[in-house]
Amino acid sequence: MSAMLLQAQTLTREAFAPYGDVIEVCDNNQVIPINYGLTDRHHDLAQVDVAADGGRPIISIFRSRSVSVPFQVEIMERHPLGSQAFMGLGGHPYLVIVGLAGEFDAHKLRAFVASGNQGVNYHRGTWHHYCLSLEADSDFLVVDRGGDGHNCDEVRLPADLNISVTIQE
Repeated sequence: MSAMLLQAQTLTREAFAPYGDVIEVCDNNQVIPINYGLTDRHHDLAQVDVAADGGRPIISIFRSRSVSVPFQVEIMERHPLGSQAFMGLGGHPYLVIVGLAGEFDAHKLRAFVASGNQGVNYHRGTWHHYCLSLEADSDFLVVDRGGDGHNCDEVRLPADLNISVTIQE
């Protein structure tokens, strides 16, 4: 059996750019004052891409059970017809495990730790793991594609490959 240790690093826009968008309030955002100056709109933080084959945007809430590290990766998924955005609602950190769009390559996976005030938007076709909440069960606001067509591919990692995710100190 081959073993691979995947160290989850802090989620940043720059490191995550090949996989999607980081959704967060920060100084680099375009900020537009609205509501008579009582609200700051952090504008256009992610590219929602769901129109392929007549798709439409939908908003859901996913409730995810917490996991502990080290975490064993067994399954990855991708959505070939649209992007998928996750924003944690409980303020808890979570693991983000991703691979580049295209043919799946387990040896090129990356892992990140998202803080409780960061969200991610996976680009269409980006390989990713399902929600992996840390510390406590968490709800996620999810914006993705609704409509006809097959929009979820899953791949199970080979039985002889053990990928364990830890958090970089």
